[in-house]
Parts: sequence; C-alpha cells; structure tokens
Amino acid sequence: MKRIELGQRAASASQDEDVIDLGALLGSLWRGKVIIILAFVVAVLIGGIYSYVLATPKYRSTAVVMLNNREEQVLELGSVMSGLGSDSTVINTEVEVLKSRVLLGKVVDKLELTTDPEFNGSLETPGTIDQVKDFVKSLVAPTGESVGNGDARQREATIDALLASMTIKNVPQSLVFQVTVETTDAAKSANIADALVDLYILNQLEVKFEATEQATTWLTDRVTDLQVALEEAEGKVKDFRASTPLVSPEALEGLEIQVKDTRERITSMETAQDAAQTRVAALEAAETPQQQADATKDLQLQRMLPRVDEPAIAESFRARFEQLAARAQAELTRNTSQLAALQNSLAELERQTEQQSQDLITLQQLSREAEASRLLYEYFLSRLKETSAQQGVQQADSRIISPAVEPVQASAPRKSLILAMSGILGLMLGAAFVLIREARNRAFRTAEQLEGATGCATIGQLPMIKASRRKDAIAYLKERPSSAAAEAVRNLRTSVMLSNVDTPPKVIMTCSALPGEGKTTVAMSLTLNFASMGKKVLLIEGDIRRRVFGQYLTTEQTDGVVSVLTGAKSFDEVVTHDELVGADVLLGDKGQSNAADIFSSVRFAELLKDLRSRYDIIIVDTPPVLVVPDARVIAQHVDATVFVVKWDQTQREQVIGALREFESVGKPVSGLVLNQISPRGMKRYGYGNNYGPYSAYGAKYYLN
Repeated sequence: MKRIELGQRAASASQDEDVIDLGALLGSLWRGKVIIILAFVVAVLIGGIYSYVLATPKYRSTAVVMLNNREEQVLELGSVMSGLGSDSTVINTEVEVLKSRVLLGKVVDKLELTTDPEFNGSLETPGTIDQVKDFVKSLVAPTGESVGNGDARQREATIDALLASMTIKNVPQSLVFQVTVETTDAAKSANIADALVDLYILNQLEVKFEATEQATTWLTDRVTDLQVALEEAEGKVKDFRASTPLVSPEALEGLEIQVKDTRERITSMETAQDAAQTRVAALEAAETPQQQADATKDLQLQRMLPRVDEPAIAESFRARFEQLAARAQAELTRNTSQLAALQNSLAELERQTEQQSQDLITLQQLSREAEASRLLYEYFLSRLKETSAQQGVQQADSRIISPAVEPVQASAPRKSLILAMSGILGLMLGAAFVLIREARNRAFRTAEQLEGATGCATIGQLPMIKASRRKDAIAYLKERPSSAAAEAVRNLRTSVMLSNVDTPPKVIMTCSALPGEGKTTVAMSLTLNFASMGKKVLLIEGDIRRRVFGQYLTTEQTDGVVSVLTGAKSFDEVVTHDELVGADVLLGDKGQSNAADIFSSVRFAELLKDLRSRYDIIIVDTPPVLVVPDARVIAQHVDATVFVVKWDQTQREQVIGALREFESVGKPVSGLVLNQISPRGMKRYGYGNNYGPYSAYGAKYYLN
C-alpha cells in the first residue's frame, strides 16, 4: 500500500514537471548567468574579429534611373516610338532587363571585369583548400576536355559574380529604379553602376533604332508592292471600260423601265388577241342569219334580218357578214404580228439588261479593288514618310536622375550591427545552453524531489564539507562537533535508528548507485558519530575491489575481511582500531575469489553473526549497486540499508535503477541520504534560506 502511494506521488510529480514554471525558468537563466555572459563575450569577440580583421570592406554605390512615362509621341508613330506604360508589368519587365545577362555581358566587356580577380575567381591565388578542390575536379573531369570554351566560361562566371554583387530595387509607387553595386573598391562600385545604367539607356536607343530601321525597310518593300498592285487594278478598270459599251446605273435603270413598259404592252396585246380570237371563232360558228347577226352585233345586219328572205337583202346580208368576218380575221392577224414583235423586243431588252447588270457589277468590283489598293498604298506611304522622318530623333524610355558617386565609408561589414547581432546570438546560445542543460539535468536538489521520484523516504541531508582530502572531512567532523555538518550526521544517525523503533538496526550498510557519491564518507561519519556516543562500533570495508579506506585511515594493516573469511587470519589479528573515527576497522583486502561469491558465503554470514555479539553497531561500506552485485548480496545480512545520493549529480534513472536492484532481491533500502549538498548551490537554486540544517536559519545553532 505504501509503495502504491509513493508511486502515485511520483506520477503526480512527473505531471508537475510538465508545467512550465516561469519563475524556475528565470531562475535557471540567473543561475547560468556566468555561462550566458561568457557566451556573450565570446560571441562579441568572434564578431569583432570577423568585422575588424577577417571581413573584407565592401563599398556600395547607387545610380538612380527613372522611366519616361510617355504615352503619346509628337509624331504619333504608334508602336515604333511609343513610350512605356506605368503598370507593374512594365516595371517588372524593366527590372529583368536591367538584370539580363546580355546587358551585364556588355558591362563586363566594357569595364574588362574578366581581368578583375574580384569577379573572376580564377585570377585569385588558390589556397590549400582550393588546390585540393581543383585536384579532385581534375580527377573527376574528363582528360580530353576542350580548352576553347575557357574564355566563354570565365565570362559567364564573371557575369554571375556581377549579378550577385548588384541589387535593383523599384521605389514603391514610382517609376524610379535604384541600381546598387557593392564591391571591394569605392570607385569600382560607382563605375559599374554608371556603366550599367548608361548601357541600359543606350540599349533602349539601339532597340528603337533597330525597330525603326526594320519598320522603314518593311514599309518600303510594302509600298512598292502596293504601288504595283494599284497600277494593275487601275489598268484592269481602264481596259474593261474600253472593251465594253458605256455602262452606268442610269442606262441600266432606263432599260429596266423599257422592259417594264414592254411587258405591260404585251399583256394588253395578249388580252386584245384573246378577244379577237373569240370573235373570229363566234363568227365562224354562226350558220343562220340570226346567229350571224347576234355574233357580229352589227346594227345594219340587225335591220336586214327581218327581210333576209328577200334575195336582194339576203345578198346584202351575206356580203355584209363576210366583210365583218374578214375584218375580224385581219384584226386577229395584226394582233398576232404585233404580239410577236413585242415579245422579241422584250427578249432583247432583257438580254441587254442582264448584260448591262453583269458589266456594271464587274466594273464596280474592279473599281473597289482599285480604290482599296489606292487607300492601302496611301496609308503605308504616309507611314513610310513618318517613319523615315523620325530616324535619328529617337528618345530613350529612361533617364538618369542621379549618377553613382564614390562612397566615403564602407557599407559592409556593418561593425556595430555585427557586434550587436553577435552579442544577441551569444546571449541566445548561452541561454539555450543553460536551459537545455537544465532540462537534461535529471539530478536531485531537494528531498521532496528525491522522495517523489523514488517513493522512498529521505532520512538524511548532508552538506558539503570543504576539505581537500577525504581524511580532512572526517577530521573536520571530529574537531567541530557543533558544526552544521556534524549536526546533519546526528540527524541521519537518529533517522537510521528510528527506522525500526521496536528493533533498532545493529548492522547498517551504506551504498550508492555509482562511485564518487560519498557513501564511504557517510559510513565513516556515522561510525564517528556512534563512537562519540560511547558505542562500540565496527566499520567494515565491504568494497574490497577498490579498497579506499587507506585514504582515510593511517594504518599499516594489509590483511582484512577476505583473510578472515578464507581462514588465513583470525578476526582479532586483522581488526585495527583507528583514532580518527574512534572505532574498530576491518579493512578490505584482495582475494582470489570473486567478491560477490565471498560475501555470499556462509562464513561471511557467520562472521556477521559473531560480530553482532561483540559490537553495538556494525557499519558496512559496500561498492556501487549499478557497478557490481556485492551490495545486493551484503544487503541480505544487514538490518538497515542507507542509500547515498549525491546532490545535483546522480541522475534520476540511476537512482531508480539502483533501488530496483534492491527490490529485486527483496531487500528495499531503509532510507535515502542526499549527500554533499552545496549551501551556495542551494541558495542559487532558490532553496538556501529555508531548507535543511545548512540553511541560514541554523547559523545561531551551529559553530563552524
């Protein structure tokens, strides 16, 4: 149940670590102020060396060009002389023209920049690194590479270098361009900027002149062709007029009127002919005098009809009827003849009208073609005259409003800016290093952290003792029994003894996760403290692999616990009393067997059982848990295990791993000791005024 609660506390502590504590963050930065200041100084120093010693001065010169926004020209020559617009497309186009390789190539040729080492890297004296690169390239490149293109490649490389050294910027909301060139020489920068804008303007004039010349040549050829076409068209009209009768819309209209009249006369004549035929047919069909009189409707025959029986009257009636029949037949013949004549006349008139209409259409078509050729010829002729007149009066689309001047001061390196940026970068790097180091630090600084991570109680907190040698640390505790360190050892002793109130521990083992955490010093401190109480104490050096007791004690004894366990010596022969700790000491000596096997033996268990009856307190100093298994073996025979953790050094995973080793053998530790706590370090971390027996509040109780 206790283990579950401690695990929950550890989980809660882990969740708290995920919360960003601004105060802790600022505290970490303040604690690492020395590193941050050092990083700042180093960065500023590096920036100063670069800007004042290593960096090559650069000089920047700027020429200002303005586009001429001429939407209309004096001569109105259209696209040949039209000015530039002011939209963003035109502006961006002109920027690209200024950066074109053709224009930059002219600048390179004019100023002979291929002979300048700044732009032609092949002219510089190669260093060691460059020589190595050239050697590698010579191995990779084919041996039969042509040298004829070497000048062209150098020229292209020079253009690339020139392009990299220049900057073209359009002033917002204007038609002004700033052409800036930056080189290692002030005069060179100004010359290149001026040459670039001069060639840019000259290029505009050349383009316009070439356009005008091409337009003139094309217009001349076109006018000549149009003149020939016009002459041919007019000749066709003239020949057609000469080969055909007079053709006009009026004559065609007169013919159409005649056709209309003739058609009307034919219609009337056809009506009269029909009437004549009807009459002739009626006369021919009449047989009796009555029918004949009715058919002719003649009054004379009507009067003779009553007396038609008389021979004389009958003869006169017959003569009169024949006369009327002959007259009707003559009229029919005359009408037929006139109708045929009118129809022939209509056919002729229609033929003439059709011919006149076709001739008129042909004439009009030829006339229109001739007129179109004449208009086109006159238009291109006027364009040719205008284009020819404007040759030599072209104006560039740009003009220089501010030529480049030689700069007085170098534009780069900007020493103040470099120093400022170096300082800022140094501060950032220093702060990042401090924060990363703090984030990666998994060590323990407080008992709460130690307990929260492990789930075990912290039974002691020992401050760091200022001593150059380990022996001096024990001497310090012996000479200053009222010091804060001595009092901390007493607190540890009390906590160990109270760890089991019913059966106070008699055999106490000290251990740690790794070497160098002060477990041996803690063991000797406890030995000294118990001995000062009048207890009969035995200190056993359980770390027989390293055997460091010789650094604390003054003794000539070489035999120890191994000799006793092997039977080579008795306990009384090898045990020694040391005045520094005021207790008996059983040193560790080297044996032939493995240390873990030695402590796992029955003889070691029997030895401890025998020593329990002879001593009040037995303290065993064991080797690190994560290095060798000796401590876990010895833990099977002790009453209490004191686990030492070095303050702000032993990592969390190491402590948890070591404690897990003890739990795996069923012998969990009795308590943890946070050792070698630095009072100044605790104060730096913000715990110094209210934490532990080494705080400022204990100054009146302790005599250091």
